[in-house]
Amino acid sequence: MNQDIIFFNTPIGTAKIIGNDDGIISVSVIDEEISPTSNIPKSLKDCVHQLDEYFQNKRISFNLKLNPQGSGFQKKVWNELQRIPYGKTISYLDQSKKMGNVKAIRAIASANGKNPLWIIIPCHRVIGSDGSLTGYAGGLWRKKWLLEHENPTKQTSLF
Repeated sequence: MNQDIIFFNTPIGTAKIIGNDDGIISVSVIDEEISPTSNIPKSLKDCVHQLDEYFQNKRISFNLKLNPQGSGFQKKVWNELQRIPYGKTISYLDQSKKMGNVKAIRAIASANGKNPLWIIIPCHRVIGSDGSLTGYAGGLWRKKWLLEHENPTKQTSLF
């Protein structure tokens, strides 16, 4: 399978985007600084454009052809993640209830952690039942940044 790979700078790290004409396979964040790809293949242009709009606060949902690689169960979990509205969070317990199996909470959390489409499938919107920012492959500081980006608190002046 022929795959295009590019690097794209974001405010919270370099995104590595992999895809082809069948869709976007993977979007991940890497800690090393790599020069952004200047010649973006046609198969990845929409993804780069939509991620850029997301980081500029001009986009709250993605409209991309996705082709994540995973088991049937993982794909069900990732589909459920896409139902979490922009600026909202749910707990892992809520997610397992929505999927109809509270006992599968660990398996569901594990599938969240294997999500290959950073930001586009918003696993960063899943938090602990106590409101804690638990588990995030990109680092908890990035999860916090993304949640604040999507739901900035408006500080009002008292005076």
